[in-house]
Amino acid sequence: MSKRVLVVSYSQSGQLARLKESFLRDVRGAERIEVDDVVLRPQRPFAFPWRFLPFFDAFPETVHLQPAPIEPPQLAHERYDLVVIAYSVWFLSPAQPVTAFLQSEAARRVLRDTPVITLIGCRNMWLMAQEKMKRLLAGAGARLVGNVVKIDQCGSAASFITTPLWMFTGKRQAVSWLPPAGISEAEISDAARFGRRTAEALQHDETLDETLLQHMGAVKINERLISGERAAQRSFAVWGRLVMAAGRVSPLLRRLVLCAYIVFLLGIILTVVPIGALLKTLLAPLRREKMRREREYYAAPSGE
Repeated sequence: MSKRVLVVSYSQSGQLARLKESFLRDVRGAERIEVDDVVLRPQRPFAFPWRFLPFFDAFPETVHLQPAPIEPPQLAHERYDLVVIAYSVWFLSPAQPVTAFLQSEAARRVLRDTPVITLIGCRNMWLMAQEKMKRLLAGAGARLVGNVVKIDQCGSAASFITTPLWMFTGKRQAVSWLPPAGISEAEISDAARFGRRTAEALQHDETLDETLLQHMGAVKINERLISGERAAQRSFAVWGRLVMAAGRVSPLLRRLVLCAYIVFLLGIILTVVPIGALLKTLLAPLRREKMRREREYYAAPSGE
């Protein structure tokens, strides 16, 4: 009897679509495996490249998991043996169309008691997004058995510049003196390893549990980013509520508050972020055991 695999994804720039296809390379067409590939479509498409203010205007609803509606996904079956959710990270949260799917009745039906693998393609911060993903999956009754993460190739410092340039110009290498933004070709190709292992498990009727992708280097935890992600998430949450509250008064007030947040965010990036990075480096010897536990927690279920 064939194993049924549902793949759900949304790719704005096209990069995540390529990552997903790499993962599926040895799953598609494999004997006794049927793949249902569902691409989510917002009712009002998100433009790429982004325009400046619409990009930031999307953050309050993204952070507070109040996504714009999507077209109802057409699922071939009511039950699957495995669900793969491929998503990118918006403001330390899953992209809005993916959140919209996970909150839908169709998702609740198909995810209940079903093993799930998440596949993430992003700049470098994904921990808080995956925490939200875990809660959404748990709310739907799903079982998270694996997580594969691929991040930008050019490092944290350079990607502060290259990623926004890509988002606002549509060009991965908008300037010649900086490396291209995005996930490297080698890392995109490497995603096929995890798909191959998944296909083998399905074909051999293995139990799909948290051991599925362990000891394969599915994720890499940058411990220097953990506290920064938490702080940024708190900031997003507070300012997101302020922006949405202002919008209930008037669209103009929402825009004014949003512009104030952009100025605040730039100030934080230029001052607090470098100071925080220095303090974390100095305090690292005193926090080794705590960091070990946190690395282990955030790396689960697949592990580093």
